[in-house]
Amino acid sequence: MSDTQLTVTLDGGGVDDARAIVRALEGVFGAPDGPPADEGATVRTATFDSPETPQAAQAPPRTAGDTLSAPVTVTVQGTPQAVEAASETLSRAFTARDDGAASGDQERERQLLLVP
Repeated sequence: MSDTQLTVTLDGGGVDDARAIVRALEGVFGAPDGPPADEGATVRTATFDSPETPQAAQAPPRTAGDTLSAPVTVTVQGTPQAVEAASETLSRAFTARDDGAASGDQERERQLLLVP
């Protein structure tokens, strides 16, 4: 297990949307610190331990449970490799628009809009 983490913040949609997004990332990063569960929350966060060199997952066939009910803004933060792998994985699993990125010395942040 690595000391490197990937933080995913989800804004919009319901708890089922958040769970579908987290499931898409589990193939690359494993289980998060806990599944999104709060029905009343408007912003949800999941933290994953990131492997040293994460690779984007191929998108599994979509099922009815993977269709989003509303647009969700997803912000991913972590190492450049982890952010890139997460962004690619989500873009393969959902219809996504890249809403920008910011880079620091050793960390990157990217925002995606995932739409139904």
